[in-house]
Amino acid sequence: MNDTPGWTSPGSAPSDGQDGSGVPRPATPGDANGSAPQWSKDQPPAGQWSPPTAPVPGQAPAPRTGQGWGGPPQHGNWGKPPAAKPGVIPLRPLGMGEILDGAVSTMRTYWRTVLTITVTVAVISQVADILVQRFLVPTPPEINPDASPDEAVAQLGESLQATLIGSIPAILILLMATLVSAALLTVVISRAVLGRPVSLSAAWQEARPRLPRLLGLTLLLPAMSAAIVFVAMVPGLLIGDEAGGALVALGALAGLVVVVWLMVRFSLSSPALMLERQGIVQSMKRSAKLVQGSWWRIFGITLLTQLLLFLVAMIIAIPFAIIAIGADGNGFSGLLSGSTPEYGWSFLVITGIGGVITNAITYPISAGVTVLLYVDQRIRREALDLELARAAGLPGYGPAPGDQATGS
Repeated sequence: MNDTPGWTSPGSAPSDGQDGSGVPRPATPGDANGSAPQWSKDQPPAGQWSPPTAPVPGQAPAPRTGQGWGGPPQHGNWGKPPAAKPGVIPLRPLGMGEILDGAVSTMRTYWRTVLTITVTVAVISQVADILVQRFLVPTPPEINPDASPDEAVAQLGESLQATLIGSIPAILILLMATLVSAALLTVVISRAVLGRPVSLSAAWQEARPRLPRLLGLTLLLPAMSAAIVFVAMVPGLLIGDEAGGALVALGALAGLVVVVWLMVRFSLSSPALMLERQGIVQSMKRSAKLVQGSWWRIFGITLLTQLLLFLVAMIIAIPFAIIAIGADGNGFSGLLSGSTPEYGWSFLVITGIGGVITNAITYPISAGVTVLLYVDQRIRREALDLELARAAGLPGYGPAPGDQATGS
């Protein structure tokens, strides 16, 4: 298998000294001035056409099919047929727009299954989050503006502690919701690539045995990130003075850079674990191999996707937040007075509805981009498109693996 990423379409400009077939070109004589002959820019690509043959007496001339002289180019690439597309993506290396379009097409084509998964997971997670925010999260301490510097530092520490305690349950709920939705949506999207719908029960039966390992992978990556940042901050923490504070900030920044590099390197671990049925460490190694040489491309696509999803989330969440603050009794007055507002059930319910709508839209797109990036990298490196075409039962690619196993 070719392990080098990238794809060059037929008909691209040949390298110096070669034609389109890879055979070295003979030297061409120049004109009277010694310069090379000036060929027209409209010449068809080398290796994609053949000269006409003399007609045989008594035989009708062969019809022009568009691949010889005088025929129009077919499909914009001189006779090369378009890539097979049994499902939501064409079976060839994908561009960023095609990856995003494939994720949206999956949500649009299989909306019943996708929305059932995302809405169910979002409702459960939002209800749990509302209950946690209402009954478990401690009330943030009041900030005294007239406090001394030492008291202000102590109040800030108490406020950060209360915020951290309140965020831990929300993070765990979000983690579990993302875990379940990612597992189910991975199965749905993998079937959508082949043009085969899958029911919610079938997706759950296939994803359920992989959930424990997926949970381990989901917990391992954040724990590894936190450990890397902490280790990078240790030298500054040991010094403890002003220079140590600067060293802590510098170490934290360096640790974050390493974390970003590792998270992109392991970003395809989840689909590798689900679709290849590998272990946690094996799926991380598999992701590192697929990402190798394409780090910046995957980083750019992932970053742009997250920015788009953030904008979508803000467009949906801000109106619900404004309505929730207005519907709550002392929402706007608390904000204008500068004190910490106390939100009631109406605020939590309205913002929860906005959260359900936001998650129902962003979950499938985020999961779709990750899975399609995994498929794209395997197409570029391992010719997975041929296996997918056989699995989809397309003619001309041989029998599907199941047919070979059964002998049909």
